[in-house]
Amino acid sequence: MKPSPFFFLLLVSMVSKFPFSQSVYHEYQEALSKSILFFEGQRSGYLPQDQRITWRANSGLSDGWTYNTDLTGGYYDAGDNVKFGFPMAFTTTMLAWSVIEFGDLMPPSELRNTMVAIRWATDYLLKTVSQPNRIFVQVGDPNVDHSCWERPEDMDTPRTVYSVDAPNPASDVAGETAAALAASSMALRSSDPGYADTLLRNAIKAFQFADNYRGAYSDNSNIRDGVCPFYCDFDGYQDELLWGAAWLRRASYDDTYLSYIESNGRTLGADDNINEFGWDNKHAGLNVLVSKEVLEGNMYSLESYKASADSFMCTLMPESASSHIEYTPGGLIYKPGGSNLQHATTISFLLLVYANYLERTSQSVNCGNVNAGPYSLRRQAKRQVDYILGDNPLGLSYMVGYSNNYPQRIHHRGSSLPSIKDHPEFIACKEGSIYFNSTNPNPNVLVGAIVGGPSEDDSYGDDRADYKKSEPTTYINAPFVGVLAYFAANPNFS
Repeated sequence: MKPSPFFFLLLVSMVSKFPFSQSVYHEYQEALSKSILFFEGQRSGYLPQDQRITWRANSGLSDGWTYNTDLTGGYYDAGDNVKFGFPMAFTTTMLAWSVIEFGDLMPPSELRNTMVAIRWATDYLLKTVSQPNRIFVQVGDPNVDHSCWERPEDMDTPRTVYSVDAPNPASDVAGETAAALAASSMALRSSDPGYADTLLRNAIKAFQFADNYRGAYSDNSNIRDGVCPFYCDFDGYQDELLWGAAWLRRASYDDTYLSYIESNGRTLGADDNINEFGWDNKHAGLNVLVSKEVLEGNMYSLESYKASADSFMCTLMPESASSHIEYTPGGLIYKPGGSNLQHATTISFLLLVYANYLERTSQSVNCGNVNAGPYSLRRQAKRQVDYILGDNPLGLSYMVGYSNNYPQRIHHRGSSLPSIKDHPEFIACKEGSIYFNSTNPNPNVLVGAIVGGPSEDDSYGDDRADYKKSEPTTYINAPFVGVLAYFAANPNFS
């Protein structure tokens, strides 16, 4: 029998009166391997012979046919069967950044698996920018898709293709795609320099589209109903222009992009929303990324980016006078709106990256009443990591398949429906409802998936219908790959 949500609320109220024990040690290496494996469960297209999540099969094989182009491949963003380009590109950027910053800490097998995960995305992203003055931003009608509960292998919903043609703007998606391709060119250069060159050339092309036709893609009336409210651009397109330029600068060493982020920083709002980083808002990540040049190269013209990065780090230090990030009673970073763990994983990633930048240059952040050095930043990141892996009031791992206590009823079609290999008969759109409404655990374990996470009071009901808490996403997992790589290599950090 499934415990009621009241049970979990009662449990939280009880444990909040007593300090919960902190684990001395986590199997970070195991968690790293599983966090990468998750992406194989999100694959669209023809699956390879070495596919390790074997309850999945080929899907979306006709994607792009209405445009007479091949748009197969890529990733489903979450528990649905739609390929949203905006979060997919961000996911790719974060996987690539994980390799760039922490790849040398990964075991060779997991570094290879991460590179495979990146390439699965970039092969698709290259297709989205393959036609002049056009970018394909989405495949699949989400409104129809979300009214069904069916396996990706059974999809009979419209595979509508959403594209933006010049002079209509798509600065956000094109800018993030430029960032993804540029960062991936760095991550994959050592293994395939020719492919890396292709990625960089297409990153430049995508950025030109983004910059020449400025505006948010979700403002286009011909696609708005398909991309909103799911992945609208809520926070503006300006950050993606700076983000794309910053990654092109890092990947190409071209001073043109340095000049771009110098001259456009104020006009495009580099100082805005410094405490946000995710698929829609790149400001905090942009500031950390650009700060590397300031810390290591005395690029004083970019000092405003570093000042914003420093300010962001101070907001994360509870002992700092400028701290204003909310935490749950159990210690998890909390921001309202659902899928909260996306904030915990991206912020943890930035903490570790900035700690590395500071350590290499023997610097710290002055937060007024306290100084925040590399150790302090890493300690904050570790608290988030350990909470996600089970050091929380419920003793629940929010990574599926890690530990003996993890969410059993995640909001994910492929996981919750019987595998096509166990149940080869077609399951139509509405026929999947019995599985959605079932209180039984999902039959297929989506190993490594990190769900949306608990409420602000640390409660979690393990309810498939509560998608804000129980749905995993690629952009929650992607930054966690780099985070886990660091702690797997430094398991005794405390």
